[in-house]
Amino acid sequence: MVLMASSEPLVLGIETSCDETGIGIVRGHSLLADAVASSVEEHARFGGVVPEVASRAHLEAMVPTIERACDTAGIALRDVDAIAVTAGPGLAGALLVGVAAAKALAIGLDKPLYGVNHLAAHVAVDQLQHGALPEPCLAMLVSGGHSSLLRVGDVTGDIQPMGATIDDAAGEAFDKVARLLGLGFPGGPVIDRTAVSGSSIAIDFPRGLTTRKDLERHRFDFSFSGLKTAVARWVEARERSGEPVPVADVAASFQEAVCDVLVRKALDAASSEGIDEIVIGGGVAANSRLRVLAEERASKLGIRIRVPRPGLCTDNGAMVAALGSEMVARGRTPSALDLPADSSQPVTHVLA
Repeated sequence: MVLMASSEPLVLGIETSCDETGIGIVRGHSLLADAVASSVEEHARFGGVVPEVASRAHLEAMVPTIERACDTAGIALRDVDAIAVTAGPGLAGALLVGVAAAKALAIGLDKPLYGVNHLAAHVAVDQLQHGALPEPCLAMLVSGGHSSLLRVGDVTGDIQPMGATIDDAAGEAFDKVARLLGLGFPGGPVIDRTAVSGSSIAIDFPRGLTTRKDLERHRFDFSFSGLKTAVARWVEARERSGEPVPVADVAASFQEAVCDVLVRKALDAASSEGIDEIVIGGGVAANSRLRVLAEERASKLGIRIRVPRPGLCTDNGAMVAALGSEMVARGRTPSALDLPADSSQPVTHVLA
């Protein structure tokens, strides 16, 4: 395979880990195109993502989304220096579509292939907005499937987990509470909007894994299952008593409980490692209250918060291209063409 010598590699990234077909094109740390085809409306009537529906949507969207990205970037496919693709974690069938497409492009164009970790890509994408990542930095990834704290020494190969969710992830809790309140799917954006007109102190919902005993065993871990249950019981009690449910207050108070725990643990983890920069990524990083609360509390500790713009927080091809570009720039060995899709790929395995 031929890799063009360049200090600013042109990389095409493919992301199909869940319900969005993302194609990104990056040159170095510059974003040239970020095309997304979402199948979220097809899943909304089910109240969650249906893997088979997602896989079929990726098949239908792949070619037109690649073409749209190339048109936006003003390039031809033959111009790219490398192909990057999410190899895992994610939905097995959805990942297979992206990996198969990436292999076909790599073979047809005679370009190197990089199968990268979805979670590491959520960290790397911040470079497209804020420049090179400090080494080390702390990353907090919050999405529908993950709530993680990571010590990142090198985003291409040195990522160490510090904490993770032990049950429901933050995004999953948002979806379940939104469904409970009749707000629809996906839950994150609609709860964020609804909370604006509510009171965050109206209801004192529990903060999971924050008692002294919990912190001894799960200092940097997360749990949102108990919070979800507490919201459900509170709403049920109101309904049994015949009182109206103040949806905006419930949304705001629930959101505050989630963001409080996320920020509290992230700052504790950074302080424990002597790290003064935190990168927040994943779909929940688009939440407005999380951004404000993190900035407010971090500034008091002299810690800088880095959060990409909302469009780069949700799953997208730009983040995969960004990590692929970093792989090329650092001379990492490309993946083999028998690269598998790994639905449970650990974050410590950055390059497949």
